[in-house]
Amino acid sequence: MMTKKIGIQVLIVGMSLATAWAIRGQFGHEQGAAWAGAIGGLALVLVSGRKDWYNKMMLVAMASAVGWGAGGMISYGMVVGYGFADNFVNAYYGLGMLFVIGGLFGLLGGGLVGLTLDSTKENRVRWGALLSEMTVGGIISYYFLIEQIGFKMTPPRSEAWAVCFGAGLAMLWFMAREKRNSAIRVAFYAMLGGGIGFSFGNFLHVLGNTWQIPFNMWNVMEYCIGICGGSGMAYGVFSSKWPKEIPRATKWENWSALIIVVLFIPLIVYRESLTYAHIARRLENLPNIESVASTSTIMVLLVLLAMVISIFWRFKKEQFSQNDVLITFFTMLITYTFVSYAVTGIFGGEMHLNHHLYIVNIILIFALLRSNNLQFNYTEMDKVDLKNWFLYLLIVLGVLAILALIAISVHGDMGDRDRFPMN
Repeated sequence: MMTKKIGIQVLIVGMSLATAWAIRGQFGHEQGAAWAGAIGGLALVLVSGRKDWYNKMMLVAMASAVGWGAGGMISYGMVVGYGFADNFVNAYYGLGMLFVIGGLFGLLGGGLVGLTLDSTKENRVRWGALLSEMTVGGIISYYFLIEQIGFKMTPPRSEAWAVCFGAGLAMLWFMAREKRNSAIRVAFYAMLGGGIGFSFGNFLHVLGNTWQIPFNMWNVMEYCIGICGGSGMAYGVFSSKWPKEIPRATKWENWSALIIVVLFIPLIVYRESLTYAHIARRLENLPNIESVASTSTIMVLLVLLAMVISIFWRFKKEQFSQNDVLITFFTMLITYTFVSYAVTGIFGGEMHLNHHLYIVNIILIFALLRSNNLQFNYTEMDKVDLKNWFLYLLIVLGVLAILALIAISVHGDMGDRDRFPMN
């Protein structure tokens, strides 16, 4: 086992995914989460210091985008509401189920990233078999848990969490059979971080609304899952053993991932959230809405086109450096920030504090990239310590119980927020 120092790297990845995930709140669904996930994957490669990973940056970004994005199918609005219940059973259920939902985001995102980093020429991941098993696992899980047993987390809304749950279990079973322990570690720590972030973010959401803090508390919750989930994924990566020299990705692999991450995902975000009709409907209360919507749509198209051209032009190179990863990372993050400003009405004079904080985060990330402080020792491991992990889960469940007790003590009846009748 080799001892190294990390710390600032974990923080940078956490802040990067947190900023992008908070921006994702403007778009939602799978495509918004996928763009945020891609940014987290690029941040991971950027701070890794592994030259052989730079050439796989878009493959890692795609794996992170697919994994974190898949969780976007989960409906959690009702579950967030349960955290506002005035009784322990329902409040604890709300926090606990958000731990599960956030954990599923991290499990899939971290797991696919870990498998991408663990795939070598001599020991390639059998992606076809993996995706087939995950698909079957998701279908079986949904029909067993939802249709047969009838365990519904958030009725009457979608129960797609069960699909992600089955896919995640199938992925873990695949990793265990293939003895890919490092990938399992990344999946676990990302799951733990994502779950903690979402449940604790809901707790802050309850406090903020109760105390009438004039801020977008949904954004606080989104930032929490991003920083905890991203930090967990980064810690899992940087504390695990990986092949010493990963072969370069082939040209078709790089370009396929590039098209998905830089062209296809932003195109879906544009189609679902940034067209003239969407912006006009969203900002209908602004004066001169036709002009504002037209300007916003045109500017978004120009910025997206500039992003695509600049990144595609860079990929004409045969070999990528850390500087290439840096430019690609900031290009995607700054573009995501700009379209968030546009969709919330900056061209109509509308600006929000949380958006300015995205800019602050980007500046801080840039400053941290130039710093070598805030580091701590860690030991590279490739063992799966189930006893410790089970203990971590028990501790988290205990802490959530304490948070639920605090939450119900700070407010009274806030309307019908119960999953289970308490009369």
